[in-house]
Amino acid sequence: MRESKRPRLVVFKLILWSIASFFVLGAIGAGGLFYYYGHDLPGRLDLTSAYQPSVVSTVYDVQGRPIGEFYHQRRVVVPLDQVPTQVIQAFLAAEDARFFKHKGVDGFAILRAVFSNLKRGEIREGGSTLTQQLVRGFFLTPERTLKRKIREAILAFRVERNHTKEEILYLYLNQVYFGHGNYGVEAASRDYFGKGVDQLSLGEAALLAGLPRSPSRGSPYRDFFAAMERQRYVLKRMYQESFITEAAYREALDTSIRLTPAPVLNSQIAPHFVEYVRQTIGDRYGFDPLLQGGLHIYTSLDTALQMAAMKTVREGLDEIRLRIRKKAGPGDPGKGEVEGALLALDPQTGSVRALVGGHDFSLSEYNRALQAKRQPGSAFKPIIYSAALESGLSELSVVRDGPLSFRMAPGKYWRPQNYGNRFFGPVTLRSALAHSLNSVAVRLADRIGLERVIRQARKLGIESPLEKNLSLALGSSSVSVIELVRAYAVFANGGLLVEPLFITKVTDRDGRVLEENGPNLKRVLSPEVSYVVTDMLKNVIRSGTGRAAGKLGRYVAGKTGTTSEYRDGWFIGYTSDLIAGVWVGYDDHRPVGDKETGARTALPIWLAFMTEAGQGTGSPDFPVPDGIDWLEVNLGDGGYPLPVFESSPLTKIPVV
Repeated sequence: MRESKRPRLVVFKLILWSIASFFVLGAIGAGGLFYYYGHDLPGRLDLTSAYQPSVVSTVYDVQGRPIGEFYHQRRVVVPLDQVPTQVIQAFLAAEDARFFKHKGVDGFAILRAVFSNLKRGEIREGGSTLTQQLVRGFFLTPERTLKRKIREAILAFRVERNHTKEEILYLYLNQVYFGHGNYGVEAASRDYFGKGVDQLSLGEAALLAGLPRSPSRGSPYRDFFAAMERQRYVLKRMYQESFITEAAYREALDTSIRLTPAPVLNSQIAPHFVEYVRQTIGDRYGFDPLLQGGLHIYTSLDTALQMAAMKTVREGLDEIRLRIRKKAGPGDPGKGEVEGALLALDPQTGSVRALVGGHDFSLSEYNRALQAKRQPGSAFKPIIYSAALESGLSELSVVRDGPLSFRMAPGKYWRPQNYGNRFFGPVTLRSALAHSLNSVAVRLADRIGLERVIRQARKLGIESPLEKNLSLALGSSSVSVIELVRAYAVFANGGLLVEPLFITKVTDRDGRVLEENGPNLKRVLSPEVSYVVTDMLKNVIRSGTGRAAGKLGRYVAGKTGTTSEYRDGWFIGYTSDLIAGVWVGYDDHRPVGDKETGARTALPIWLAFMTEAGQGTGSPDFPVPDGIDWLEVNLGDGGYPLPVFESSPLTKIPVV
């Protein structure tokens, strides 16, 4: 009996030694593989403290509402405690139900996936855990090789050793790609459903959880039925894992999903303004920090005024275009469409409240409010009149309105004409500006000197090149809308040149202030001269070429502008708290059309905008400086007081 037991014991020992040797050799082999493939990988991983993902930079209006976004990857980082439990459970059911039980690699999930794929005859399931997917996105390429899978497992073990499960979930949910440029669950929720992740329904959460497996092919925008099939799979897995009840499962299956794509914010509210901000911040800080750094850019834009500006410019240009087509007839469609621009700012601070650079940003990104240089026509005249007032003239100074002739070359003469080719003889400066008399503007420029006119323009913020000839008095040198609005703002605010203010503050992703900007004002005119110019421009509205603007209310000042052959139409007008400039014309400088003056093209847009903006009779009158006295006069229209400088002898009215 003893002899028969000894061979069996020997065999048993051999089997044990064989099994032990197998495991030892296997362990040695696995260790060798892990060392071979993992010796160059990071040892101790601390992903959370070093987590600085590419984050959306956001542009805000003056009330703090978003008006634009810049990004390489559209990501909005959301803390884990703001992600609802059912959203987390949807991702666990879809990708890693045993997430809280494994140490980075789930052997059971791998075996289940192998058997499932063999049964189907194709690869339909993967065994990767959330941790493996996370390290793949952080450190590895998406290639499907044994080497990558081993390295992925090594990194997953190391991440699990150094991070809590909650930290891993936080990183995963903010890092994973959902298609259409969206990274992270918050950005995806906003893009697909127009709301934050904290507002998702169960069905919506399941649809999102199904996207990371195949974000492009499975996109509901590309194949809605495929996305819904994947959603139903996620809901079924949630039920099987007891994350939801059968009633909740059935209800989610029966609830229809409605995609609500988030509007492209940059093109919705203030596209030309936002593009200007993009260029400015990119030039100042670099475009990589702008597109990846999660900057918060606060601006002076008022969304309510901006929406009014967009609406009124588009409607006004549509009306002009229709009028042009009717004149042209069906056989002459012309090339291109008439364009326009509007810029409004607070004259007291320089804060830009609204900016429209053209009819449709999607068709043309050219910013006609900031970039285009156009002849201002008679809208340039207040600059000359302000210089004349500084030289000692007054509103009541008399100028002869009559024919002028200047020899330009042998046999060539320049003879400036008034609109309608009429002359009125001796007129006051007040009346000449109201009726935009060209010969008077030329006489004034000739009297005070072109060098003084150019100095005055520079003083008022005109930086564009100005030609030194008398046609400058009629606005022959091109300027931008923002330059002219800035110049008029000096008259509106009592003589202070304002720096147009677009960006008020910039902070980084952590709230640290990178820059902060406020009003930048410089005195360039006396309050008295500014007030008298404003009074003269109020008379333009009261009895001159800008009469249509009087519908807004009596405390309005402004000036029309029209260039030769009706190529450009302008109106710059202001109340005490808002100034707006409008330009209308063709980009290629074609004439807009016969009789299409600034009063007919630009002024109606200005009036519609200011009405929508709530300006008008509620705006206070312009404050009167201490150095102003009043003279009762009668110019044939019933008599009223006119402002004059206290230092001026009231009995003497200079005649030019």
